[in-house]
Amino acid sequence: MPQISVDYSPSLDGSFDRRALGLAINRLAVETIAAKPEGCKTIFRRNEPEVVVGESERPEVQVFVQFAIFPGRSPEAKTALTEGVLALLAEHVAPASGERLHLAVDVRDMDREVYRNTAIEG
Repeated sequence: MPQISVDYSPSLDGSFDRRALGLAINRLAVETIAAKPEGCKTIFRRNEPEVVVGESERPEVQVFVQFAIFPGRSPEAKTALTEGVLALLAEHVAPASGERLHLAVDVRDMDREVYRNTAIEG
């Protein structure tokens, strides 16, 4: 655990190394919330709709990272995780000329009693 989702705007496709960012996010989770390395699962999802912010006419792009973790981490650990992920995003992702990049991170507690997972070898 954790389950990590990274949603990103289509225009960012190909502009950053998803594997490198995923590995960096996983390492950060190990360091900040004591996640087990083999439990960190990061999925990248390209969002097809464009991002519209307020009444802005300029192109807007977004990367939104969401962590689903088991309860028990302190607010300080969660804050360190969100701030660390924002810093990693700023290092790894850059908007195209004329675009404004929005970065966001959310951490949510999962219900440990009902969550299940498994792996199947092929």
